[in-house]
Amino acid sequence: MEKLLNYKKEIALSLMLVFFLALIRLFEEYFYDPFLAYFRSDYMEKPFPQYDSFKLFFSLFLRYALNSLISIAIIQVLFKDLGLSKFAGILYLVFFILLIAVFFSILNFSDQENNLLLFYVRRFLIQPLFLLLFVPAFFYQNKISKKNNNS
Repeated sequence: MEKLLNYKKEIALSLMLVFFLALIRLFEEYFYDPFLAYFRSDYMEKPFPQYDSFKLFFSLFLRYALNSLISIAIIQVLFKDLGLSKFAGILYLVFFILLIAVFFSILNFSDQENNLLLFYVRRFLIQPLFLLLFVPAFFYQNKISKKNNNS
């Protein structure tokens, strides 16, 4: 418990950043996303909704960028390692390029039989799921690195 009290500033800042992530989710209706209502309905039987590619791209980019910046800030607060934060930023950029390419490829070159794949690709674009993957991975890497340095 005493160890936890030593990190009260980091805990408070992390909780504030997580709250910002929750706010992005709470106000998701303000982002252009015709797939929001589509995936809330019985989408397995429906064709893809009409959409404006340009607006959809920039809306997905904005939401992904906001989630990524906040996630990188959380990683920086937790690990206090600028190199690790830069690495996470590069990973976020690479994953965005891959995911957005797959997302629009599914939309433009596929039919509704791939709507479940579209659902999951979109989920990675609009939710901070990579944070849930990166934090344990970086924690484990940190632990292994410290263990090897002590040997």
